[in-house]
Amino acid sequence: MANIPARRAHAADPPRSSTFVVVLAFSGIVVSLMQTLVIPLVPELPKLLGAPASDTTWAITATLLASAVATPVVGRLGDMFGKRRMLLLSLVLLVAGSVVCALSDSLTPMVVGRALQGLASGVIPLGISIMRDELPADRLGSATALMSASLGVGGALGLPAAALIAENADWHALFWTAAGLGAVALVVVLALVPESAVRSGGRFDLIGAVGLSAALVCLLLAISKGASWGWGDPLTIGLFAAAVVVLLLWGWWELSTREPMVDLRTTARRQVLFTNLASTMMGFSMFAMSLVLPQLLQLPEATGYGLGQSMLAVGLVMAPSGLVMMVLAPLSARLSAAKGPKVTLMIGAVIVAAGYALNIGLMSEIWHLVLVSCIIGAGIGFAYASMPALVMGAVPVSETAAANSLNTLMRAVGTSVSSAVAGVVLAEMTTTFGPVALPSEDGFRVVMGIGAGAALLAFVLAAFLPRRSAAAPATARAAAPAPSAHEPARVPAHVPAPVSARVPAHEGEPAYAPAAWTDTPDGGVEIRGIVSGDDGHAVGHATLTLIDSRGRQLSRAVTLADGGYAIWTPGMGTYVLIASAAEREPQVATLVVGDRPVDFNLILTGSNKLTGLVRDLEGKPVPGAVVVLTDVRGEVVTTGTTDAEGSYSLSGVTSGGYTLAVSADSFRPAAVPVEVAGAGHTRQDVELRPGARIRGTVRAGDGGPLNDARVTLLDAAGNVVGTTTTGEDGAYAFADLTGGQYTLIATGYPPVADTVSINGRDDDDRDLWLVHAD
Repeated sequence: MANIPARRAHAADPPRSSTFVVVLAFSGIVVSLMQTLVIPLVPELPKLLGAPASDTTWAITATLLASAVATPVVGRLGDMFGKRRMLLLSLVLLVAGSVVCALSDSLTPMVVGRALQGLASGVIPLGISIMRDELPADRLGSATALMSASLGVGGALGLPAAALIAENADWHALFWTAAGLGAVALVVVLALVPESAVRSGGRFDLIGAVGLSAALVCLLLAISKGASWGWGDPLTIGLFAAAVVVLLLWGWWELSTREPMVDLRTTARRQVLFTNLASTMMGFSMFAMSLVLPQLLQLPEATGYGLGQSMLAVGLVMAPSGLVMMVLAPLSARLSAAKGPKVTLMIGAVIVAAGYALNIGLMSEIWHLVLVSCIIGAGIGFAYASMPALVMGAVPVSETAAANSLNTLMRAVGTSVSSAVAGVVLAEMTTTFGPVALPSEDGFRVVMGIGAGAALLAFVLAAFLPRRSAAAPATARAAAPAPSAHEPARVPAHVPAPVSARVPAHEGEPAYAPAAWTDTPDGGVEIRGIVSGDDGHAVGHATLTLIDSRGRQLSRAVTLADGGYAIWTPGMGTYVLIASAAEREPQVATLVVGDRPVDFNLILTGSNKLTGLVRDLEGKPVPGAVVVLTDVRGEVVTTGTTDAEGSYSLSGVTSGGYTLAVSADSFRPAAVPVEVAGAGHTRQDVELRPGARIRGTVRAGDGGPLNDARVTLLDAAGNVVGTTTTGEDGAYAFADLTGGQYTLIATGYPPVADTVSINGRDDDDRDLWLVHAD
């Protein structure tokens, strides 16, 4: 309970939340830059590393495999032990991998460094999950859209930057640049990004992690190396077969274990399943552009369709697409809020398909490709911005990072398959120019057509996502009827939820869906009703959380302005419904759900904000004072610190009696009783009396400090104020004293007494000398 008010105040702080959104987006851009920085070096790697070209491709493959393994594992660990913690670990691995690459001149350290860089790929899904935990609902959409766009922005901006560095400096500078940017991201995340209190806890599924990693390595290795090894090669076929077998065994394990690495039942929900399938298609479609346009730009003009441009020119042509993604991020968020992320995904898929269709006819001029890349980039921006919203709208908040990581992994699988398919097409459809066989113009058009087809398939898959269901006001306003023979009884919800039963839900924490709609899962049963205050007024923007008997979160919703809500259950059973709202006491109820919708109304009693000023006896403000609020049991409810004006504010305080304790340097601590009643503001000013200290050293006759001397302080009436025993340094001290006359007595040798007068504001340094009597 101590964390809840502090988190509410934090979430409501727009300047800081804006700052950490920028920091997280910057971190995402840095990670995506890492993926593209090596592209200008690929043709030169055999010469630079002194290794065959077939071996140097491992510098790319290692990153792909490490990313596939790390993304779901880091996401799950983030849900369990802290998303910020795992984000920092990922950035440390990025910096370490970049430094290893920067120091390498041979293949082995380069591959190791690139693998370490790949382990940092979980930064973007972790960043999105932190945003869900920390941002208010009205800002989450644009923030996650910006974070999703960072993948494309970093890729688009990284190519020209990498080409510029590679052409004008030693190639090692590319990796020193990546290390420097990673270090900056690490520092700003450490300083500005808060750690989320939303944790799933539990035991890490090591067998599940190893199984998933093994299956992904087999699958992606076969896909990425199949073209060079041969698709009919026994090794390629064996890897595909191993991937299938391991995935089946892994799925059986995940369904049977109590705390799985990936909750396949949640993943199988229609909204999650079709979002991930559409993500795979969009990843495929996006990477087709990244493969085709650079080759068209770099092929010699003598081919008749190549444009003969340098790698730097390629980067400059591709860069605007990343800027388009960033500019369109707020627009896609507003579209998702108005029409739902499903519509945004479908629009994005159509735009991408249109861009590829246009590219089939427009590919002879540089401006053609700039236009096409911007159109495709706009579609990718819309689609990628909607995917986190769809995923987070269907999974428990305690599984956000793992679900986002799985979605990111599905996109990566799509890009890997795209690379393999495009490679096969361009290798088969060639045109001979002298002794050289180059991809033909028709080959590029076929790849573009495949990219358009993948985008249209994503559109079709998105069409199967659950429809957006409005919470009907008429239903919400209906009073809860008495239970009938066909409808289970409802339990009143007028008892505050115990702390142990509360799902972390602070003001502004986003729900599964926007306030105007909730998901409609297959086979679900609806719970609906009105949330009102004890004053009879509707409570809008209250958060409703549904959990099962094991404490696992099932679904969430946010009330409309009239207090109406509709939340879906997986089916018949017994559930716990938790309601919370800003400045109101949370409520909990156990509901038995049958095969018919349940009408259930809740009343949230008001909570309070406790504010006041801390001053000294002269009426001057006391900044930096620590304010602690404890309940009748002595447990700390919340804490705060006074600002430069001496004011404090403690939010989310429920009705009841409390003790307010205030302490500050150079003042005596004070405690006052506070009675908080009803909703609104309760004000309690506190006056601190100045405190002083008497301190000094007990010394022997030779001036050295005296150990084990007993020092007693008496007030003017002869009462003992305090007693202490000196250590090896002979020091003693008495603090929090008011003005007046005191007597110091030191014993150990013949006793020595000294009289001290203090004004209650200043410290008094007084050494005492003990000597042997003659």
